[in-house]
Formats: sequence, C-alpha cells, structure tokens
Amino acid sequence: MRKVVATSNAPGAIGAYSQAVRAGNTVWISGQIPLVPDTMEVVAGDVKEQIKQVFTNFEAIVVAAGGDLSQVVKLNIYLTDLADFPLVNEVMAERFDEPYPARAAVEVSGLPKGVAVEAEGVLYLGD
Repeated sequence: MRKVVATSNAPGAIGAYSQAVRAGNTVWISGQIPLVPDTMEVVAGDVKEQIKQVFTNFEAIVVAAGGDLSQVVKLNIYLTDLADFPLVNEVMAERFDEPYPARAAVEVSGLPKGVAVEAEGVLYLGD
C-alpha cells in the first residue's frame, strides 16, 4: 500500500514531490524547510527560529500521518553551516524524548530559498 500524506499545517510542496508518502507502516517525510505554512515565506528570525520552524513543519506531517515524534526512527539534517549543529541538538532536545531517532547531519553548500536548515525523516507507525 502506498498513500500520500498531506496537511495544510505544513508548507505545500514547492516542486514535484509529496509532503510524505506512506508505504505500509513506514512514512517517508520529504525535506522540510522553515517556511510558515500560511504565507509560504521563510520564518522571521535567526537560525534557531528556522530550526524550530523546520521541526514544527515536520511534526505537522508526522501528526497528519497518524503518528507522533516518538515514532520517528531516522532524521537527516542539512545545514549550510555545521557550526549551527549545537542549535539543532538544543531544539531536538526540546521536541524529542529518548530514545532519540537515528540521525545524520551534513553541511551543504545551499538549500532552497536560501534557508539555513532542512530536515527529512522516516516515521514508523508500528505493526
């Protein structure tokens, strides 16, 4: 079974992709950038505000898929400056409980709309 997951509580796709796709009990969540869903503009503020908005958008999709953050099994974080990695840890500690999901964080040369951070991940809804 393959089903698209979509919500107006997260930014709509800005390209040829879905917010998320459920395949069986696994949900593959597309990269989320710090866009405010209502305006589709980058959130105002510093990098920490961008990271918070990314996880707000990510969580909205998780909820739309019928899950919660405790069911996220994998995150990939993309940063334009790896020096911002401690801020990711700080925001994640506010949003996620242990055991934390598996995670990778990489520095990239650029992200859509010139943002500082993007996150994608995998949600497992169970048997």
